[in-house]
Amino acid sequence: MYSFRLVYIFSYNLFQFCGHTWILANTIARFFTFGQDALADTFYSVGFVMSLCQLLSILEIFHIADGIEKARLLPRFIQVIEKNILLIMVIMLEEIQSKPVVCVQFFLWNILDLLRYPHELLCVMERPSVAMLWSRYSLWIPLYILSVIIEGVIIYEALPYLEPSVPHLPSLLLLYLLLLAVGGSVTVWQLLKERKHHLEKRYKSKKKK
Repeated sequence: MYSFRLVYIFSYNLFQFCGHTWILANTIARFFTFGQDALADTFYSVGFVMSLCQLLSILEIFHIADGIEKARLLPRFIQVIEKNILLIMVIMLEEIQSKPVVCVQFFLWNILDLLRYPHELLCVMERPSVAMLWSRYSLWIPLYILSVIIEGVIIYEALPYLEPSVPHLPSLLLLYLLLLAVGGSVTVWQLLKERKHHLEKRYKSKKKK
């Protein structure tokens, strides 16, 4: 019989996979239908589902802390927090919601999550795939670095809209950009260690067979 924890973590990863699949399919379909005009209202078309998926991603911190999911806590914590902070800022500032860079970031986020959640599902079913393992780390890490850079661009573009209303907030965001760079570097370092661990584990299991 399956345990409640196993069913729960499988259902969670499946929900996230379906949610991000819908967002990505919707974004691509709108781009092919409306061309570059679709970039301006990407947030309006997928913002609610994206917000729901990112809000629920906070649960992943508790999954790791509780031992339901076996992963490093620090990189996941950084990823979840930075995504939710940026999403809150985009929700608050209507002026940047229509910027193409926001659409590009949403697209990258979905690609990253669609590389991660299928791997998590296979791990839950104890059927890890070498291809998914490679995608989860070797392809995921450079895309994550690109998403961090684009996040910095979005924050930089948001500064002129924030300064008149909240004078001290731009200074805090500039400090956050520095923390974002440090946090991104730590995340990549931790994920490279995790990648090495999984590949060595995979190699040892093959050698035993």
